[in-house]
Amino acid sequence: MNRPIKTLYVALFALLLLPVSVLALSKLGGYSMPAQPSVLDGGLAKSIEHHYDENFPLKQAGINLWAAVEYLAFGEGRSGLVIGEDGWLYSDEEFDPVVDGQSQLRDNLALIRGVQRQLEERDIQLLLAIVPAKTRLYPEHTGSHRPSALQRSLYPRFHRAVRNAGIAAPDLLAPLQAAKDEAPMFLRTDTHWTPDGADVTAKALSEVVRSAMQLRGEPQQFITETVETRTHQGDLTRFLPLAPLFESLMPQADRLQQRETHAAEGGGDDLFGDSDLPVTLVGTSYSANPAWNFAGALREHLQRDLANHAEEGGGPLVPMLKYLQSEDFENNPPQLVIWEFPERYLPMTSDFTDFDPQWLAALKDDGEHQGLAAASH
Repeated sequence: MNRPIKTLYVALFALLLLPVSVLALSKLGGYSMPAQPSVLDGGLAKSIEHHYDENFPLKQAGINLWAAVEYLAFGEGRSGLVIGEDGWLYSDEEFDPVVDGQSQLRDNLALIRGVQRQLEERDIQLLLAIVPAKTRLYPEHTGSHRPSALQRSLYPRFHRAVRNAGIAAPDLLAPLQAAKDEAPMFLRTDTHWTPDGADVTAKALSEVVRSAMQLRGEPQQFITETVETRTHQGDLTRFLPLAPLFESLMPQADRLQQRETHAAEGGGDDLFGDSDLPVTLVGTSYSANPAWNFAGALREHLQRDLANHAEEGGGPLVPMLKYLQSEDFENNPPQLVIWEFPERYLPMTSDFTDFDPQWLAALKDDGEHQGLAAASH
């Protein structure tokens, strides 16, 4: 279905929807105002909205219609989404300038250095896995959209700052670029990488680990298998509410090869248990979501089991701070911590309300005294 036909399709539906909408608005005549209407705190508006929702069964149709108009007329979705070409969707976090981004960037770099100091005191090595932005790996699909100057500079600045601070952070962009002609490294409709992208990254990190240190314990064989290939509607499609009425306008869904990693036969009964694990993984949904199998790929390439303390929804800093205060860190310190950190989070704020402000300040001051923030310029 080409674009003019799609537009005509939406226009005809709008004409059909108009009389139903007028009928629903007429239902407002039966609205009974509360005895004590509350205007200042929005109580009256909520009351009217509740009445309207109950008397407008085609509310979802209206949402679909408006989304279709925005999509076809302006090439836009809801706030949070950037629509590229060829069915590619991007998060606007990879494009837009960040309020007080430079200041927040320095604060976050200081916290990263503070984390490193905490690990050093326990004789734990830190390996920072800076995940390149989807726009950086696939700029050819962004169309006329271009990331802000701050976003474009993030990856090299991040690497330069941590290198000057003595934190190991291998370049992950190069191996991902080299592999993207063989298989997709990121999903078209999602912010995340594919299992192939996760595997390429895990292999690159493992090569760095093997060249720099000898992990304790005996090598263990892990096997990764594809258990199913399924349709995947990416997380970015929720910013394009076209379904169910205009589902045909949606970008084609991704195909995801779901993989699972398990210990080879004879690998021992304590694998994936509470044994002495030499490696801990901390990070975001790139590491926490089993759909990408990043933890499994690391197990396979490192030939070691690991503890996974990654979490979804909180960015990379919050899970790390939680881990530093956990019983697992206190009682079972690893030899190596791999910290998965998407570059776009570097200038962003995080919700630190669950942490002691004095502890956070001391952690950041420790990092600032080490000069990491100054090295970010």
